[in-house]
Amino acid sequence: MPADNRHIAFVTGGTGFVGSHLVEYLLGNSFQEVRCLVRTDPKYLTGLPITTVRGSMSDKAALAKGVEGADYVFHVAALTRAQTWQDFQEANIEGSGYLLETVRSLNPDLKKVVVTSSLATIGWSKVNVATETTPLQPISQYGRSKAMMEELVHSFTSDLPIVIVRPPAVYGPRESDLFTYFRSLNRGFCPIVGSGKKKALSLVHVSDLVRGMVQAGYSDNTNGETYFLGGASQYSWNEIRDASATALGRRVLTIPIPRFLVSTIGAVSELAGKLTGTYPPLNREKAAEIRYACLMCDHSKATADFDYVPDKDLWSGIDETIQWYRKERWL
Repeated sequence: MPADNRHIAFVTGGTGFVGSHLVEYLLGNSFQEVRCLVRTDPKYLTGLPITTVRGSMSDKAALAKGVEGADYVFHVAALTRAQTWQDFQEANIEGSGYLLETVRSLNPDLKKVVVTSSLATIGWSKVNVATETTPLQPISQYGRSKAMMEELVHSFTSDLPIVIVRPPAVYGPRESDLFTYFRSLNRGFCPIVGSGKKKALSLVHVSDLVRGMVQAGYSDNTNGETYFLGGASQYSWNEIRDASATALGRRVLTIPIPRFLVSTIGAVSELAGKLTGTYPPLNREKAAEIRYACLMCDHSKATADFDYVPDKDLWSGIDETIQWYRKERWL
């Protein structure tokens, strides 16, 4: 951290899982002011000493209030699940464009804009572990929207100091999608696609991720660059199962799921969601990513450029996460 912490940060997506942890991290590192874009419900930001900016990513007046005079802008807001491409386009692409246009117009000399993308931009790949040079061939509409957002961001790099960070799957307190996996284990069942023995997934604890995001923002080496921010290792599903079962104090029955059935399960889950008026974490698009997308990444570029070193091991990270679920009575 720099010696002078009298900075102002503007955070989009601060009411969400990753964004709320980022806000807490910024407040804990003596930022003079942390402004947060809040549409209606402050959620996890309730009671925190933030400056609330009421509005959405399409509200240019609200964006102007957040951006003007800020030293750092952290763009975390994103739609991760939607039933139509238009929803993804408006939230992830057009909203990002409004934000960057506002920064360019009102505050082009700020220190850094940190834009959060995703490993989902990679999609189809000939390699099992993606690097920043791996071509983007997204499978899902979400991944496609993030890839197009990145293309848009690159068009601003000649005018603004911007860095893009790509996390893989993120876990930790407040996470609600992977939570469905932990809930299944708490009931005594562990579905695993494939054998479960091979390294299959990059996971990053939210505390490592938000620290890496701020490091990327502070570094002089990151302008115009893109970085994966992964966890301490790549994990097999058996390792994730064992760490989770230990934290839960449960013996679980492993249920192998053949890969060809994942798409059917996703379709059935999506249909059930329609009956209940919800859009489930496991849907047809997520099933396609599970079957075909690259789910691991290499963060060595971030380590080389700004000393990013994730330090949360899987066992302690999952234990912390599950204890939070229990405390909040999610489990």
